[in-house]
Amino acid sequence: MAARPTTSSAERVAVPVPATPVGLADIEAARSLLEGVVRVTPIAGARALGELTGTPVWLKCENLQRTGSFKIRGGYTRIARLTAAEREHGVVAASAGNHAQGVALAARLLGVSATVFMPERAALPKVDATRGYGAVVHLRGETVDDAVAEATAFARETGAVFVHPFDHPDIIAGQGTVGLEILEQVPDVATVLVAAGGGGLLGGVAAAIRARRPDVRIVGVQAAGAAAWPASLAAGEPVAVTGMRTIADGIAVGRPGDTTFSQVSSLIDELVTVGEDALSRALVHCLERAKMVVEPAGVAPVAALLEEPARWPGPIVAVLSGGNVDPLVMLQVIQRGLVAASRYLTLRVQVPDRPGSLASLLARVGGLGANVTDVAHSRVSGPIPVGEVDVEISLETRGAEHCDRIVAELEAAGDVVTVTGGGRPGTGTGPAENGRARDGRS
Repeated sequence: MAARPTTSSAERVAVPVPATPVGLADIEAARSLLEGVVRVTPIAGARALGELTGTPVWLKCENLQRTGSFKIRGGYTRIARLTAAEREHGVVAASAGNHAQGVALAARLLGVSATVFMPERAALPKVDATRGYGAVVHLRGETVDDAVAEATAFARETGAVFVHPFDHPDIIAGQGTVGLEILEQVPDVATVLVAAGGGGLLGGVAAAIRARRPDVRIVGVQAAGAAAWPASLAAGEPVAVTGMRTIADGIAVGRPGDTTFSQVSSLIDELVTVGEDALSRALVHCLERAKMVVEPAGVAPVAALLEEPARWPGPIVAVLSGGNVDPLVMLQVIQRGLVAASRYLTLRVQVPDRPGSLASLLARVGGLGANVTDVAHSRVSGPIPVGEVDVEISLETRGAEHCDRIVAELEAAGDVVTVTGGGRPGTGTGPAENGRARDGRS
């Protein structure tokens, strides 16, 4: 969904940057404040993505930032600008984990006490890390929005300064320093993709880049299961969504902030959404091809590139916004990502009910290069003919084409095959050769 009128690069050069809550001067001042505190994170070439998109792709590695995400930039900027009187009362924050860690470390570096509210189901490594940086942590509510409500109430009761996760000019300015680094590291960048949660990072990066390079295309990427931005941009004001459900907890924000909405809606070119399978595939891609541990929220820009590789001009920079992921979540996401990438295939095959049939089937599957991980054998699994049995086999494969070849060769040998899982990405099944319906497809 376009947030600004689409124009050519030449046209945008002549268009003045609209007035926004945070501008280039604010971001440059934040950069001076952050010097020696945050890392200038590396920019890594992504050859596999470049081959897919047909243009150079670079990964801005904020997953390698202190505390494992970009959040230390905004958190430190906000707290460093508090008055002495404000610091005496301490700070309070709410977060699913990354902002919590950024605020906790920033407060410790600046000698300020910190209290953090996190959702009850926040990832344990993020909770432990936040406590390790010296913050007092309270687990409250189901979502980040619930934690925000608890934190604001705590601020009213105690006088602590509430450090919002995204909706404050200092936060936006600090996050915008990522954009300055991108321009210096990839001077010829044509498109920048940034994950969109509350909009602090996206708004800050957009302000930095738009001021210096108005020709660059700026794209926000949000998880489809927690997509408040499309409705908000369409309505022209922040709109809340309910019932969020996504593995990308770091960008699961139910409503854009008033300040970030003004910032983002004025500056970005486009906002796209990505599904859970795309996020899972992107996480696996980063592990396998980029050798990067990135959390689901952090891989949203990569997911967008994998979904539509030819959509944007290059060179492209995708911001990997964080690398803090619960190992148990990573295990589940990796499994889902492998399924989405057609690396698993589950088949139900009818074979004669006589000695040696199962061994023969498994030998043929093995001969096709698939690794059998599970086998189930049944005589009563549906309307199978007398003298036949159903064998369900789960396989590790080498991708979609390998899945297709396995099914095709088994059917060519006369087997009745039903694909019950895996296969082509996004379908849950393989192709339907010979007119057979597979799991609802025809």
